[in-house]
Amino acid sequence: MGPESKFGRQSFFDGGLLSLIGWSILGFIVTVISLGILYPWALVMVYGWKINHTVIDGHRMQFNGSAVGLFGNWIKWLLLMIITLGIYGFWVGIKLEDWKAKNTRFLN
Repeated sequence: MGPESKFGRQSFFDGGLLSLIGWSILGFIVTVISLGILYPWALVMVYGWKINHTVIDGHRMQFNGSAVGLFGNWIKWLLLMIITLGIYGFWVGIKLEDWKAKNTRFLN
């Protein structure tokens, strides 16, 4: 049997509700105030918090994506949506999940 967590389970999430609410509100405020321009920063902030508090099979996960890295993709995806009259928007969710996976790893 592999390493056990503090809860006797190998896979768990150790983030707290108040922290999630706080990060989510901060991300929402930043997004609204910037008229959506800083959405990549908010997404990286909240997603990173979630991943960094996740342990799978005794291995803590780590998110190492940056808002700058996502921003470049975000602009490219936005331009593709404009060029295709919104059709590319169907693929943006998949591209975003792919970007998240490429920037997530096991810490130990």
